[in-house]
Amino acid sequence: MHSSWHIATASSGIVIGICLSGLAPDGLFYSIAWLLTGAGLIATSVWKSKVWYICFSLLGGLVIGLWRGSVALGEVTGYESLMGETVTLRGVVKEDVETNKRGQTILRLAVVSIDKSGQNGTIWLTANTDKDIQRSDSITAEARLSPGFGSFNASAYSARIISVRPPSTPDIALEVRNWFADGVRKVVKEPQASLGLGYLVGQRRGLPEELDVALKAAGLTHIVVASGYNLTILVRLARRLFERISKYLAFISASGMIVAFIAITGMSPSMSRAGLVAGLSIVAWYYGRRFHPIVLLLFAMAVTLLFNPSYAWGDIGWQLSFAAFGGVMILAPLIQAYFFGDKQDKPLRRILIETISAQICTLPILLLVFGQFSAIAPIANILILPLVPLAMLLTFIAGIGGVLFAEAGSYIVGVPAELLLTYMNVTAGYMGNLPWAVQQASIPLLVAVGMYVVIIIGCAYMSYRTKLSLARTSLIE
Repeated sequence: MHSSWHIATASSGIVIGICLSGLAPDGLFYSIAWLLTGAGLIATSVWKSKVWYICFSLLGGLVIGLWRGSVALGEVTGYESLMGETVTLRGVVKEDVETNKRGQTILRLAVVSIDKSGQNGTIWLTANTDKDIQRSDSITAEARLSPGFGSFNASAYSARIISVRPPSTPDIALEVRNWFADGVRKVVKEPQASLGLGYLVGQRRGLPEELDVALKAAGLTHIVVASGYNLTILVRLARRLFERISKYLAFISASGMIVAFIAITGMSPSMSRAGLVAGLSIVAWYYGRRFHPIVLLLFAMAVTLLFNPSYAWGDIGWQLSFAAFGGVMILAPLIQAYFFGDKQDKPLRRILIETISAQICTLPILLLVFGQFSAIAPIANILILPLVPLAMLLTFIAGIGGVLFAEAGSYIVGVPAELLLTYMNVTAGYMGNLPWAVQQASIPLLVAVGMYVVIIIGCAYMSYRTKLSLARTSLIE
């Protein structure tokens, strides 16, 4: 057995161990000896690379997952005793700031201390404030803590912001993004400017509420968030532009694009998955290798959970990101091979198959958590998705024009971008406002698990019938 499958099995064990760590007795898996034991078991299985040694891979990954999850849970103890208490907390703003329907500022805080005592974890916080708060700022606030949700350890509503301090080391990537965004808005009107910036840098939180709701209803949110789709377009562009000159130059430029995009957008759960997958894919391409998508999927899940175990305990964005990735990289090629065989891959057909595949794989989570799904997504994606790379290019040109040229003469630079983005805005708005665009349906956990079992069986059947080698698929080609 190839060693990569031992790594995939170990990754599965890590994911399972982290998910189950909340059930382990307190303190049982805190010792670093568990980490060393798990690493030793995995090393043994990879070294021998025999089929039956796969049991060591699974067990080693499970032990490491239990250790990492237990340590993470131990770091955030103490929140239960603070529920309902008014506290003074300090934290760092993790992601871009939002505004809710009530005009309140929404912050996602990585907690530094509560009542001057060191603390870990994340808090969802809303506040009525006119202070200019940016990502990476340190804030001090007085708030009454409430139970958290998703991956947040606590929440705080209508908090009072006491102070805001910029980071000691400026967030250069954020400043460059804001500077460029100002250039785009000089030459492109709203809401088209925000839509273009959503495509180019994943800045969804600047979108008007009406457009954001329409994009959700039309199943188009994935193209205006910092995720794999935006990053894949940029990596493919960099690779194809420089590959004719030098493979090494193509590798460096694509790698630089990944690092720059993550620095600009921030390390959200979906971005951590997208950056890791794109990075591993470009490294494999450079060395003439390919990752099997199942191995890549499991390995990326394990690495991101080792980085932040809370993703597995309730971060819907992380779960949807990996479900969609599995649909595009595993289910879509199998559907293409099963129904169309060796026929030439056509762009519109590929977009339709990938959209349907991603929707199939995310449907159980959407129905379980939100009780609804977009029925219009395949049509909306066909109408808009092929034009997104062109929209990103025109938005980039518009931003450069807005930054470099005098405002009086630079408006014409933004006309092509504004025309295309207007079409996209009108189309998304129309599709998203159709009365049947969003369908309501709620399911229990057992049914969601059963749906995934059916999807897996379907993939296995199509793989058996088509004899397709998924290892030939590549994210960046």
